[in-house]
Amino acid sequence: MTSQANNRSVHWSTLEHKQDQPSRPAAKDTSKSMLTIERHHEILRLLSEQGRVTVAEIAGRFQVSTATARRDAVLLAETGKAARSHGGLLPPGFFRDGPNRRDRPAAELDSKARIAHRAAELIPHEGSVFVDAGPICLEAGRLLSVRPDLRIFTNSISMLTLAADARATVAGIGGEGQREGCSLVGENARTWLSRLYFDAAIIGVPSLSGVRGTCPSEQREWVTKTEAMRRSAMCVFVADAGNLDPGVTMRLASVRPFAVLVTGEDLSQETRIALTTAKIPLHIV
Repeated sequence: MTSQANNRSVHWSTLEHKQDQPSRPAAKDTSKSMLTIERHHEILRLLSEQGRVTVAEIAGRFQVSTATARRDAVLLAETGKAARSHGGLLPPGFFRDGPNRRDRPAAELDSKARIAHRAAELIPHEGSVFVDAGPICLEAGRLLSVRPDLRIFTNSISMLTLAADARATVAGIGGEGQREGCSLVGENARTWLSRLYFDAAIIGVPSLSGVRGTCPSEQREWVTKTEAMRRSAMCVFVADAGNLDPGVTMRLASVRPFAVLVTGEDLSQETRIALTTAKIPLHIV
């Protein structure tokens, strides 16, 4: 299943969202002259050099609207690449106390970025792909968004904001909005997913409590993940090694046997053995 490069649209489930589109400013907005992912790299470079970047500075330097600049700031903060401050961005560890904790976010960011890059490498360059909500999935989705022959379906509200600048077609499924994960989940999401088929899916591995369904929001998240997996020819699981429970991954793999797991190099030996014994292919980066 392929998509036309110029067919850039976002499909929402329960509302006609044309009325929600931000109005264009009178001044010319050349945001599409630079792909979002390239602009984000430049913003991070400026942040590294200056120690702070404002929304106004992003808009002026890259000749984009204030709404686009603010959206860039939100996405970079949500993926852990920067810390959000009033009117702009600060370095990712700015609000953490102590020298040891200030060193930690950069290491975590590097690990998440490596996981996202490897996951994106495993996805075909054409066809239909489901991208789950969550920081690692969002970063992988950003990387996939530059592929013109991909049609990306997602339950990530943050991922949908990339649609305007994406070369891929980005479409949203229906569902109930969940503040914790900035995602669309639940029975409505499952109904929409049941009508679709994906060549591949990138799925964030939930916590053990999420699998057990200890609260309604976690149950809705689990329902959405498992339906997306059932509708996919292959699945790429992504997870931080430190938060990975082998039992959760094995339960996910039982839903969709043809799956691989991409995680960090600090995966414990015990977890490696458990996953290898369960014959779950590992990509450790």
